[in-house]
Amino acid sequence: MAGHSKWKNIQHRKGKQDLLRGKLFTKLSREIFVATRLGGGNPETNGRLKSAIQKARAANMPLENIERTIKKALGELEGVQYEEITYEGYGPGGTAVMVEVLTDNRNRSAAEVRHVFSKRGGNLGETGCVSWMFQRKGVLAIDKENAEMSEDDLMMLALEAGAEDFRSEETHYEIVTTPEDFQAVYEALEREGLSFTTAEVTYVPLNTVRLSGPEAEKMMDLLEALEDLDDVQNVYSNAEFDVPEA
Repeated sequence: MAGHSKWKNIQHRKGKQDLLRGKLFTKLSREIFVATRLGGGNPETNGRLKSAIQKARAANMPLENIERTIKKALGELEGVQYEEITYEGYGPGGTAVMVEVLTDNRNRSAAEVRHVFSKRGGNLGETGCVSWMFQRKGVLAIDKENAEMSEDDLMMLALEAGAEDFRSEETHYEIVTTPEDFQAVYEALEREGLSFTTAEVTYVPLNTVRLSGPEAEKMMDLLEALEDLDDVQNVYSNAEFDVPEA
């Protein structure tokens, strides 16, 4: 899990603001739209939609924005049509990168992603070239300061709810589940009043590639540039960074 968690920590430490509110809301709205299109507008029977709404509410997206997006997806309001595409490629140091896109223009997205790879020391590859290096896992992160229970109690609660793994990182606890058990574990922890800094089904690298110095900086630049693209929803990598302490 180190590649996943360390990249998230680096983003946090750098205070990265992909996160201009409007841009974040756009990405969240697209995920809600596609989740609704695929599984219907009821979050109780559509786990992907429920997860998307949880992310949106955690980001303080207004409820009316969420409801409007669901209505658009159901055809009750006019709106653009999005499709999901996953791009795969290589970054500095032979690292693997996966890029999830929601777009209304496939050609635009492909050109933008290819441009970022080529300008920042990477190469866009063929479908399947790196996806075998990752597996789908549910990941929940809880800040240690906000846990409101002991580490042992939290670990037992998570494992009894169906979690595969529990680990204590520097600033947070990380809980890993199968995609199928993610929602049950989420709800069990939520019932105990716990809140999450991360709660998502994501791609986790099977093995990581450690980068330092200029290669690490180039890789972080590549990942940030990809995430800054309007059509990009998520970026995954197997890079692990040696970052000097401030």
